[in-house]
Amino acid sequence: MGGRATRMGGGDKALIEVAGRAAIDRLLDRFASQAEPLALSANGDPARFARLRLPVLADRPGDPEGPLAGVLAGLAWAAALPGVTHLATVPGDAPCPPADLVARLAAAAGDGAAVAHGPHGVEPLDALWPVSALGRLEALAREGLRSPKRALEALGAAAVSFDGPLDFLDLDEPADVARAERLLSGR
Repeated sequence: MGGRATRMGGGDKALIEVAGRAAIDRLLDRFASQAEPLALSANGDPARFARLRLPVLADRPGDPEGPLAGVLAGLAWAAALPGVTHLATVPGDAPCPPADLVARLAAAAGDGAAVAHGPHGVEPLDALWPVSALGRLEALAREGLRSPKRALEALGAAAVSFDGPLDFLDLDEPADVARAERLLSGR
């Protein structure tokens, strides 16, 4: 979903404006057609996302802190949905996931997992997770695993390369927002 934005002055990175629109709105524009149903992984007051009309999944008690907890909450949610075999994840602070992210990950994953690789390496939150791996990932988390990247390695995730100029652009600091705005405006 996105971090606490400490380098951005605090708040939700998913709600940072990029070229006049919240990052989460830009992300949903590109991602909503790729997977359904959708949910958000976020702790704190879910009312801040009410306008999106999506379920907001908080970390489950006992799960590790950090992004892997969001993946585990998402997998538990997806496991309760009829016919859902995989969970596609994207971080809320990366407003422009590839338009073909899920299709390409699914083609590589088969029944397993797949993860995107961008210009800067593995993108562990741009991934496709098999719902059937929930129990294994819970056990690994109980043993101390905290990293989504290591979790994907444990699942033998297939790697899929992407190289678009906006692919995986995270909004970690003000310079990232400025760069995203330049790329979105074509400058």
